[in-house]
Amino acid sequence: MALVERVVVLFIVMAFVQVSFAAVYKVGDSAGWTTLGTIDYRKWAATKNFQIGDTIIFEYNAKFHNVMRVTHAMYKTCNASSPIATFTTGKDSINITNHGHHFFFCGVPGHCQAGQKVDINVLSISAEAPTPSGSALASPTVQTSTVPAPSPSNATPLISLKGSFGSVGFNMTVFCLVWFMYFLPRSLARL
Repeated sequence: MALVERVVVLFIVMAFVQVSFAAVYKVGDSAGWTTLGTIDYRKWAATKNFQIGDTIIFEYNAKFHNVMRVTHAMYKTCNASSPIATFTTGKDSINITNHGHHFFFCGVPGHCQAGQKVDINVLSISAEAPTPSGSALASPTVQTSTVPAPSPSNATPLISLKGSFGSVGFNMTVFCLVWFMYFLPRSLARL
C-alpha cells in the first residue's frame, strides 16, 4: 500500500510541475519598446522562432509609449483607430495562443510611422491547417504558406528550460526534493 501511495504522490507532483517548452522574448531585447536608437523590430522578429505558448514582453516608459494589437491592414497603414487590444502598463506580457501573424505597434502619433511596430509570426510546425483558439487575445491570422521559417535566434530566451535535458533535470530535482521531504522521514520513522 505504501508503494501505491508513493506512486500516486509522485504522479501528482509531476502533474503540477510540468516544464513548459515555451520561451519568453523581450521585444527589442535590452533596448525594449522604444523609438530611441536604431532598433529594427522587423529584423529583431526575423531572428526569433516564435511558437504557441511563448510569451512576448513589451517593456517601455508608459508615459511615452503603449502597445496596440491590430489587424494586418491597420499594421500596414499604422491606423490606431480601433485596435484589437491596447496595453499601457509599461511591462506587458502577451501569451501567444495561435499560429499566424500577431501585429503590434505603438499608438502614440508618429511612433508606428517611425518604425515602432512588430509582426510576431508563429509558423505552423505541422502540415495541418492551424486552428484558431477562442482566447480573447487571438488575432486575425494571415496564411504564410510561401514564407520560409525564420532562422533560429542567436539570443538565448529568458527561460532556458527548453528541451528534454532541461525538463529531465528539472523533474529529477523535484523528485529528489519530494523524496527527501516526504518519503525519507517516513522511512526513517519506521526503523
